[in-house]
Amino acid sequence: MPNIYKNKKPLVFFLVPAFLFMIVFLYYPFIKNIVNSFQNIRGLGTAAKGWNDPWYLNFTRMVEDENMRIALKNTLIMILVTIVGQVGIALFLAILVDNVKHGSKFFRIVFFFPIVISATALGLLFNLIFLYDKGMINQLLGALGSKGLIDWKNETHALITMMIPVTWQYVGFYFIILVTGLNNISDELYEAAAIDGATRMQRVRYITLPLLHNVICTCIVLAVTGALKVFDLPWVMFPKGIPFGRTWLTGTYMYYQVFNVSDVDYSSTIAILIVVLGVILSKVVNTVFKEKDY
Repeated sequence: MPNIYKNKKPLVFFLVPAFLFMIVFLYYPFIKNIVNSFQNIRGLGTAAKGWNDPWYLNFTRMVEDENMRIALKNTLIMILVTIVGQVGIALFLAILVDNVKHGSKFFRIVFFFPIVISATALGLLFNLIFLYDKGMINQLLGALGSKGLIDWKNETHALITMMIPVTWQYVGFYFIILVTGLNNISDELYEAAAIDGATRMQRVRYITLPLLHNVICTCIVLAVTGALKVFDLPWVMFPKGIPFGRTWLTGTYMYYQVFNVSDVDYSSTIAILIVVLGVILSKVVNTVFKEKDY
């Protein structure tokens, strides 16, 4: 029986198609994107009109672009929100559900449910919730005695209004990952700690969190890279970065440059920045939260 695993040749038939798929749909588009960033392309699907003069024109433009600075700032805020909001809340809920003896499957389904809903549908739903007139939140505030209505989409509240549904949508995703990690922790460790007199909080602190360290690290990396790419829900709620262009994210601003301005070469430059930031921040996270062997 073990001799089956000594013949490695059949593995080629499985690896080559996957490798070709990645070349065609991942590596080639990325390399093409780099080339496009140095060319003058003014329409999606149109040929380049030549090389930019100077060739680094789009990169200097990106440094000077105020909207790009707003998008980067908002994206960095989004990263912090996703780490604390999505991963943090998911960890809290996972620990709670892990200690529930009856009905844990029900809570897993409920917390995971937002992931299966279309982001477009969620965007429309939260637009109704945050409406200035007849919106659910303002109606509740009115019922509680508040006299003034809050414009949740003005320049002051727009960023918070956008980040609340994004955080809510992906909590369930990290919740499932963390619950799976909790299931791999032996109950004997908790029983031994309980016999030694450890409280529930001490068991969480000295057993659960250390043994979940690598899983939490993975969740944080996914949260950081996901925040750089988030697009659909914010775009539905705040198309074209309204109000006053203060809600731009790197993903929405890149999309705007392609389909609204038809500035393909500049959007390619933004895409390169997103990839570079994703690689750098992932490396930083992996350095700060080093995986441990137990």
